[in-house]
Amino acid sequence: MMRGFTLFERFSRAYREHPAALKLLVVFAVSGGGVVAYSESKGYDGMNVVNSSEVDIKKKKVVVLGTGWAGTSFLKNLKNPTYDVQVISPRNYFVFTPLLPSVTCGTVEARSIVEPIRNITRKKNMNIRYWEAECIKIDAQNKKVYCRSNQNTNLNGAEEFVVDYDYLVIAMGARSNTFNTPGVVENCHFLKEVEDAQKIRRSVIDCFERASLPTLSDEERKKILQFVIVGGGPTGVEFAAELHDFVNEDIVRLYPKVKELVKITLLEAGDHILNMFDKRITAFAEEKFGREGIEVKTGSMVVKVSDKEISTKERSGEISSMPYGMVVWSTGIGTRPVIMDFMKQIGQINRRALATDEWLRVEGCDNIYALGDCATINQRKVMEDISVIFSKADKDNSGTLTVKEFQEVIDDICLRYPQVELYLRNKQMGSIADLLKEAKGDENKESIELDIEEFKRALSQVDSQMKNLPATAQVAAQQGSYLAKCFNRMEECEKNPEGPLRFRGEGRHRFRPFRYKHFGQFAPLGGEQTAAQLPGDWVSIGHSSQWLWYSVYASKQVSWRTRALVISDWTRRFIFGRDSSRI
Repeated sequence: MMRGFTLFERFSRAYREHPAALKLLVVFAVSGGGVVAYSESKGYDGMNVVNSSEVDIKKKKVVVLGTGWAGTSFLKNLKNPTYDVQVISPRNYFVFTPLLPSVTCGTVEARSIVEPIRNITRKKNMNIRYWEAECIKIDAQNKKVYCRSNQNTNLNGAEEFVVDYDYLVIAMGARSNTFNTPGVVENCHFLKEVEDAQKIRRSVIDCFERASLPTLSDEERKKILQFVIVGGGPTGVEFAAELHDFVNEDIVRLYPKVKELVKITLLEAGDHILNMFDKRITAFAEEKFGREGIEVKTGSMVVKVSDKEISTKERSGEISSMPYGMVVWSTGIGTRPVIMDFMKQIGQINRRALATDEWLRVEGCDNIYALGDCATINQRKVMEDISVIFSKADKDNSGTLTVKEFQEVIDDICLRYPQVELYLRNKQMGSIADLLKEAKGDENKESIELDIEEFKRALSQVDSQMKNLPATAQVAAQQGSYLAKCFNRMEECEKNPEGPLRFRGEGRHRFRPFRYKHFGQFAPLGGEQTAAQLPGDWVSIGHSSQWLWYSVYASKQVSWRTRALVISDWTRRFIFGRDSSRI
């Protein structure tokens, strides 16, 4: 026994001291076994300071603000060693946010879904430094970022510092949107960070402990055990399902006298919960919640939250109030103050997020990129460029456009304006010739010739297919990966552009524009049942989808360490149940 332990100890020490010696790691996860080549690069030098003289002057300085989905995806995929990268964030770890609802009830432990950002950066064969600080101001004109350390210790006046940049990547995410509702900040829990999930977990246990005191009446216990969730989106629905499972599978064994007093209420201002999902999923979720005793109140808009009651305005205009023991606010995202100040500085006023072009570059700023929840792509409309598109396609300057001429530039048009391809697909048109034929009449496709007015009429409805991308982890991760690949090939694409034609100008764009690819979405509904909506209008609801959810979320973890921890947490919960300790 001792000998086995000694061998394990030696192996562990050798792995820590010489990680590069182990080049191959075989790991089997819930999603299936696989062989992964794993090589370590040189370690992180924590002694670097903000002194540009210490950095190779030939290297372009890239400053990354944020360690969320977008920022971490950018760092993981950046491979060009010619950049000097500086990461600034008040959070020195990455959080797998889709599992935050699981943390609130102990299904998964908080540390299982976080990965230290230095673990990620030290594996990169390039100069990457991290500073735990908060960005308080962006000076685009002078290419400077003003930061403040969030360490509470006395730094002898050195809490604030300034960082220069050549390229700035803003990936700061967003904050919870309270819609300026009175009492929300003071009395509600949010679910955006790990700390939020831990607070909710302690608050849930506190409610049950308070309700178990012998001095309370049943009426007082009912008020304490009234849990209210505001917001019928994926986060609110998943938390309601997690809480219901926690109460019925674990809490009832420990607090048997209060089981019948627990009430979970989900408030949604719209007509249905999960309104971004297929109607079949929405209907199933509402029916399942109603059957299991989770009260779903649609058309209820919260107007005020006091320390004891939450007030809602119903569709009829009536104001009603209900007591609560805990309120979780999950109603969407709002803009961070530093982003609002920056938008005013660059003339983007009255917007909810930074406007970028299709290459994720902030409009009006050449070397600043924004991605994730803090930004939105301002897709250019076809009708704004319709005249220059016509001119580019009309190579013989005849004043008319043939199908052959248009087909020569159609690939560039679909690449530059993705709404064209969507429009053709939704109209079930095989080619652009069908669109031109519809505008001209029933003439032979090859003989169609359109003047500028007929061309405008043919494409007049194309821009109706434009949609903003959802503020999800999936979008942010793809944006981070895309931007990193652009940075990896910056010099190469300067010489040999690979993007579409510049319709307003000469030559081609350096890169292809960002295109989001939707891989589907999940909505865990409790009781080991999950709703899955995948591309191709494929909907699955039930236990099989739950195992698909386990598989996908295990495979999407950012490291083998977190993958192993999450799987072990799920296994522990199956065997021993959830832990109800107030820690």
